[in-house]
Amino acid sequence: MKNNINRRKFLGTGLAAAATVTVGKSLGSENEFSRIPVKKSDEHPFNPVTYSAMPTHSFGKTGYKVGILSLGGQATLEIAGREDESEKIINRAIDLGINYIDTAASYGRGVSQLNIGRVMKTRRSEVWLATKTHDRTYDGSMRLLEESLKNLQTDHLDTWQLHNVQRQDQIDQIFANDGAIKALEKAKSEGMVRNLGITGHFEPIVLLEAIKRYPFDTLLLALNAADVHYLSFKNYLLPEAQKRGIATIGMKVATRGRMLNCWTPPPLEEQTDARMRTPKPGTISIKEALTYNMSLPVSTTIIGVDSIKQLEENVKIASEFSPLPLAEMEEIEFKTLPIVRQGLYFRRWDVGA
Repeated sequence: MKNNINRRKFLGTGLAAAATVTVGKSLGSENEFSRIPVKKSDEHPFNPVTYSAMPTHSFGKTGYKVGILSLGGQATLEIAGREDESEKIINRAIDLGINYIDTAASYGRGVSQLNIGRVMKTRRSEVWLATKTHDRTYDGSMRLLEESLKNLQTDHLDTWQLHNVQRQDQIDQIFANDGAIKALEKAKSEGMVRNLGITGHFEPIVLLEAIKRYPFDTLLLALNAADVHYLSFKNYLLPEAQKRGIATIGMKVATRGRMLNCWTPPPLEEQTDARMRTPKPGTISIKEALTYNMSLPVSTTIIGVDSIKQLEENVKIASEFSPLPLAEMEEIEFKTLPIVRQGLYFRRWDVGA
């Protein structure tokens, strides 16, 4: 690592060559808790609590061991004015064994990164830190990288990801001569970023094209128990990622709570986002939602939380995890049939569908 790299000098230099692809082991899992590994170098973060707190998986071909439950940077963490609560959640997550945190430059217009950064100032070495660029250009992404590093109070990212890629024209823009992929490659070549990733919720075929076109290290994809019913990422995207040894991260487990049977929808007139508007309560429990996702062949599952109480409940579920048999997974999928639209509001839905 070049810890003393001047960011302005870095951002002003020319384009770098494409990142080199390395071959490693594909996703493997341990249903029994892993033994604490010997830390051989400073290449990866290290949270010794993880290995007694929950099962771990190999994180693609990176050589990292990630806990099956990770912390997402939305919910409370992206809300302005809740800084103290956010810091307590992040610190508690690390104390409980979380060793992967995901955020984005756009979450809360930077609020999430600022909240995480105040903890990273003293605990950076304990977690794999991932953030994202939503800009599709080289220049715009480089500006976001500078902002992200400053807000996160770190000199490097473990993963920098292309955020929520939805359409073929976005892929074309990303891979153009002045596209964002050049920024990702530049950042990796200069040691500011260690791994490159892509994320999406919208349509599996678009992300499938992207991972066939470029050797991404990680893939953050929307997966939950309703996924199999419409534009399934589990069926049409995940197998190819596995084949390529890409580290996979599942998200949208409970779709902002709307899939959970403990969620009561507010009056329709108070639901401001038309995509998520619904009069229906959820149909599955948080244990069913998390255990379903953890039973999929993904490296880890991220979820945002509203409180420390929710965090602790989620970690307890992870600590007691055993993979579900196929019949039980199908039962949970069946329960989500009445709420497919609200469970997958982020997918491509044809007008009038």
